[in-house]
Amino acid sequence: MPILKVIVLAIVQGLAELLPVSSSAHVVVAEKLMGLDPSSPQMTLLLVMLHTGTMFAVIAYFWKQWKRTYFSSGDAFKRFLIRVVWATLLTGIIGVAVKTAIEKTMFHGAPKAEIEELFGRLDLIAPALLAAGVLILIAGLRERKGQAPQQVYGNSVTMRQAGWMGAVQGLCLPFRGFSRSGATISTGMLADASKERAERFSFALAVVLTPPVVLREAMRLLKASHEAAAAGTPVDLQASVATSLIGMVMAFFAGLIALRWLSAWLEEGRWYLFGIYCLVASSVVFYLHHLGY
Repeated sequence: MPILKVIVLAIVQGLAELLPVSSSAHVVVAEKLMGLDPSSPQMTLLLVMLHTGTMFAVIAYFWKQWKRTYFSSGDAFKRFLIRVVWATLLTGIIGVAVKTAIEKTMFHGAPKAEIEELFGRLDLIAPALLAAGVLILIAGLRERKGQAPQQVYGNSVTMRQAGWMGAVQGLCLPFRGFSRSGATISTGMLADASKERAERFSFALAVVLTPPVVLREAMRLLKASHEAAAAGTPVDLQASVATSLIGMVMAFFAGLIALRWLSAWLEEGRWYLFGIYCLVASSVVFYLHHLGY
């Protein structure tokens, strides 16, 4: 893949991943416009490596906050760990259940089909963006009107808030366009967590979730490469990994910029504007689908 296209995708991913506007949707649209196949194993690997770059950006950006809150004492870390495990467990259960249901209904009679084959469909991305936009808009307007009670004790979310955020994160996994950060932060706010706690916990969940996703997609790529080699059309793994690493570094720096923007808008009560953006983006994606992309 041309390095220029990798850089473009890395910047799009890095900026959109850490803003509540669905990086996957933006990357898929960018891939379509550049004539790339979003569902191919190489593109899936690139997307996962870009996610890895933004994961390191999250760690770099939030580390001081996490040390001050989650790692301030043994008791604080224990409370945080219990909530992360609880939320991640719900994410896994719901995510796998939804993924399995989709594969069994939309791929009936095709036993080897995977949900990744749907990732490039703009007619599915658009409604997911719409759903994310509505959720963000509701949470943002509620917070802006001062209707959201703020949690005033402790440094972390409650078990109830963590559970809701983990459950919604599970719904985000199978759908490109349903922003993980937007949905989980909005859910935390609607469950009466302060926006700062919701943001901090949401990105902690992202760091926990990214490594297994990277491993899964690496296994997918290896499997696809073996099948391609057997069919006489081998996949160039070395080239895919090399270009993906360059994209990962670019996504890291773009992610740091996006996090500063996100935190500033949260502090200024502009969360609802991300919801409006998602609604507009949904309309654009619907139109691109109508044009045949």
